[in-house]
Amino acid sequence: MVRKIGSRYTAHQILGRGSAGTVWLGEGPEGPVAIKLLREDLASDQELVGRFVQERTALLGLDHPHVVSVRDLVVDGTDLALVMDLVRGTDLRTRLDRERRLAPEAAVAIVADVADGLAAAHAAGVVHRDVKPENVLLDMQGPLGPGGSHPALLTDFGVAKLIDSPRRTRATKIIGTPDYLAPEIIEGLPPRAAVDIYALATVLYELLAGFTPFGGGHPGAVLRRHVTETVVPLPGIPEELWQLLVQCLAKAPASRLRASELGERLREQLPLLAGMPPLDVDEPDGEAEGSYEDAAPAAEPEAPRERVRRGAVPLVPGAKPDSNRDTHTSMRVPGPDELAGGALGTARAPRAAGAPRPGSARHRASARRRRITLGVAGVALVAAIGGGAWLATSGDDADGSPADQESSAPASP
Repeated sequence: MVRKIGSRYTAHQILGRGSAGTVWLGEGPEGPVAIKLLREDLASDQELVGRFVQERTALLGLDHPHVVSVRDLVVDGTDLALVMDLVRGTDLRTRLDRERRLAPEAAVAIVADVADGLAAAHAAGVVHRDVKPENVLLDMQGPLGPGGSHPALLTDFGVAKLIDSPRRTRATKIIGTPDYLAPEIIEGLPPRAAVDIYALATVLYELLAGFTPFGGGHPGAVLRRHVTETVVPLPGIPEELWQLLVQCLAKAPASRLRASELGERLREQLPLLAGMPPLDVDEPDGEAEGSYEDAAPAAEPEAPRERVRRGAVPLVPGAKPDSNRDTHTSMRVPGPDELAGGALGTARAPRAAGAPRPGSARHRASARRRRITLGVAGVALVAAIGGGAWLATSGDDADGSPADQESSAPASP
């Protein structure tokens, strides 16, 4: 299918879909381009079209090796499109889905590239507002960097800002992706450059751990964790790198590093990370609803569960999620009492690698085996030393036998 986009561009092939629109492989006067064509109902919003035109100068002015440049903005009838440089590669989400987590050296090199791109944008007065793996492209034709990483470029500048019109979101709505939202956005404050630093630190944590620090469960629970909980340490990384993460995930925006500082500090860590394998941690338990499909109850070790994307809801109310790139949300800002409703403290701790998830089929089977073993041991003891042992065991049962304690003790976090 071929279609014209304005008078200068031709769209040839769909590269991806999202709730805000469709990305096409296209051709322009200067060669191949990527064209992000926004949905028709957005193009019919005159207020959004006006904002689109107002943002033209700022978006076209971003020129940096780690930013996917916007070449043109097209407003033509029902077409509203951003024409961007074509990056021949994949996005970071696709790589993360394939590998689950990256070696620390590669993860830090990629995030340092993105920090450099953000530094240029922030210097030009542009806040991205939607930093996440889906919006980081890896240039497979570029030179390999530390840890075998491909050059990383940040894309989709301006989309969240364009959609976030006062009429569309008002003061009681949030535009963003729950897993990566800075606390100040959740509390209703205007987004500044520091929100991008928080989101980028969340991306780094996810690249290292395989999960985001506050994700999992209902989007409302994720938002509350951002405001009320502290991040759980990741075992196995240098203390200096961990302190960088903690500083950039600080609740107070003023405590976070600037993008230029973050990029520089991350590159200083690269020699310490050379040759380090990916971390060996499993995703934490806790509010798991929506995180995984329920496992069938069975005594045998549970089969691998299908991983389901968390916190991904449409950018525009009523939009249907139609790809793994649908990651925006527009939802009500929680009140102070709701945000304070959860327990203050530390976010859910990762499980030891290979440990069964509490409540899972494998965990229940393990508990049953322990109870059976204890019961057999008790019978053997009675047979060996006579009825006096029964009296002692009977007394323990009245207060809670070891087997009962095992089965009724709350699971550790």
